[in-house]
Amino acid sequence: MKVFSSIAVQPALEELLPKFIEATGIRPDFTWNTAPALIARLRAGETADLMILNRAGMDAMQREDRILAGSEVTLASSPAAVAVKAGAPHPDIATAEALKRTLLAARSISYSDPRAGGASGIHFAKVIEQMGIAREVAARNRFPPPGGLCARFLPTGEVELAIQQMPELKQVAGIEIVGPLPRPYELVTVFVAGIEKASARAAEAKALVDFLRTPAAADVFREKGLDPA
Repeated sequence: MKVFSSIAVQPALEELLPKFIEATGIRPDFTWNTAPALIARLRAGETADLMILNRAGMDAMQREDRILAGSEVTLASSPAAVAVKAGAPHPDIATAEALKRTLLAARSISYSDPRAGGASGIHFAKVIEQMGIAREVAARNRFPPPGGLCARFLPTGEVELAIQQMPELKQVAGIEIVGPLPRPYELVTVFVAGIEKASARAAEAKALVDFLRTPAAADVFREKGLDPA
């Protein structure tokens, strides 16, 4: 069974996968990337028995009649958040104005490249544009590689702030989460599973979706920075 999945849920699914294989004998083959990158591959002719995408990506696949009717299931959601190196002072991001001051005061930051298609990078680029500080922040930003983790620059001191979705931040040791972006700049991304309409392994795909909705799976989602549906 082939699964195309967003990298934001990768830590949770990789922890759950051995238990799923043990319980069912089914061994999914995962392809991890941002939702836009996965959709581009699907539109180029690739197929997947199961897709786990953000809400916008799943809506696009439904419009293109790629999703089996009745198979769509919301799994979890996650906020975009700010992180610092472990032990560093936590800056004030409680309000929109406080966040703006913090961004302007930071020597260096990292958010993901909007051109790579990640939801947090696209959103944060709009945030600093709306704040009127895009030029100043961009001059001090360091993009990770496509699909990479912004927080990896924190323990080494290469940047002071990292902005990305909570599960991606939590993959990195030696950091601390300050908190989610404040209103009106908050971003909560919803992750949705759907079975490919043409899949010959729909029953296996459904078994995985059902497994990901169990109480035990919900506990892992929470541990990895996701709010289960």
